[in-house]
Amino acid sequence: MKLKAFCCALASILSTGALAQTYVVGVENLPFAPHYSVDAQGNYQGFARDVLDLFAASSGITLEYRPLSVDALLPALLSGQVDLKYPDDPGWSPERKAGKSLRYSQPVTQYVDGVLVAPDRLGQGTGSLKRLALVEGWTPRGYERLLQGGQVSVAPSSDLRQMIHTALKKQADGAYFNVVVATYYLDNIRARPGALVFDPSLPHTRGAFHLSTIKHGELIERFDRFLAENAREVAALKAKYGVEENLDSEHLGVEQWKVDFLERQKAKQKSP
Repeated sequence: MKLKAFCCALASILSTGALAQTYVVGVENLPFAPHYSVDAQGNYQGFARDVLDLFAASSGITLEYRPLSVDALLPALLSGQVDLKYPDDPGWSPERKAGKSLRYSQPVTQYVDGVLVAPDRLGQGTGSLKRLALVEGWTPRGYERLLQGGQVSVAPSSDLRQMIHTALKKQADGAYFNVVVATYYLDNIRARPGALVFDPSLPHTRGAFHLSTIKHGELIERFDRFLAENAREVAALKAKYGVEENLDSEHLGVEQWKVDFLERQKAKQKSP
């Protein structure tokens, strides 16, 4: 009787797919707050974690997060070591994805990569940009021709911390990075709000982060429905983490109270 009961229970579990509802999400083992980061214990956290957890809870599935280096993440997806990858974009690494049938979700969140400069350099154009601080591995979109022509040189940095340090010490005229992430670092970790600001007059790139897969297209479809049906909840998470804060402003990524403060300071400087 016990064996029969066990077999019935197992059949019930299999029929509901409960044993097949765990998916491994490959994520970047990178300090990229407020979008995402990995703590000292290896726990994935931030905006991306909250959105994906909300999706998992609403869909009755389990997501296991596997932090990997940026270089190892795409190969892990292509080889089947992970079921899903976040973040991803159809335009990233096209030569490595050639011949692979990747599926991408609708955009999860928008982003801007661009140059942050000291406030007194704002709006001076590319002519004043001679040296650009850049984290190794990053491609400064929009600056390729300037770099190839020698008008702009690179001050290489191993990470965000070193890149910001280089720019603050004026060893470079600007720093190219994800604007929200760099601003968050300045505001909350370096405690230097407003020391560098996004210059929208300089070349910058707008894009979006997507969830991708090779084998689980149906899961991407479910995720797209989740984004549409839970748009209010996702928007609340974006506001909580500030991942799209002031996306169309020179103060991109800056919390609103800090924007108000900076505008008051600017007005004082202009007043006679």
